[in-house]
Amino acid sequence: MPLDDISDDQAALREWLLKTADESGHAVIQVPGDEHGSPYAFTVGAWRRFGAPEAIVIGLPVDMNQPLLDAYVRRASEGERFFPGLPYLDFFEGTPVVVERVNQDFYPLLGSALLLYPSGQFPAVQIIVATPDGHFPWSHQAPEGFAEWQPVLTESGLPESWRPGIDGP
Repeated sequence: MPLDDISDDQAALREWLLKTADESGHAVIQVPGDEHGSPYAFTVGAWRRFGAPEAIVIGLPVDMNQPLLDAYVRRASEGERFFPGLPYLDFFEGTPVVVERVNQDFYPLLGSALLLYPSGQFPAVQIIVATPDGHFPWSHQAPEGFAEWQPVLTESGLPESWRPGIDGP
């Protein structure tokens, strides 16, 4: 998206994203769910400020999105790096989360981020949250419909940076 082709509203959003990222380290964009998909939220500015991939979460209760993404960026700003397939148990008191690389085909979901990175050349990870009893969307024990509610944003729709049960959860 060439920046000379953006609307006044997009220019104002870009300025807000830049200011918020400069002041707070990142902005969080919340997208409500509808008949086509689950609610989701993503960071804008983490890559620019800290060299950390932008992060997206899908299908969580809306009040959990901001705290999770804020914690991710805070930890990344302190130098922590997140590796696909490793479970992280300290985001939600023992409920495991993992990260997976987001396939570029899903970058349109991160549309506002393209205002900061018009070339589309930035890394993004999905933070995938298990059920409270530890089942991820691809698990046979996951509740019915969980994989549709929290889709995995890879080409295959399954983890691709690691193998569940072999070198990841």
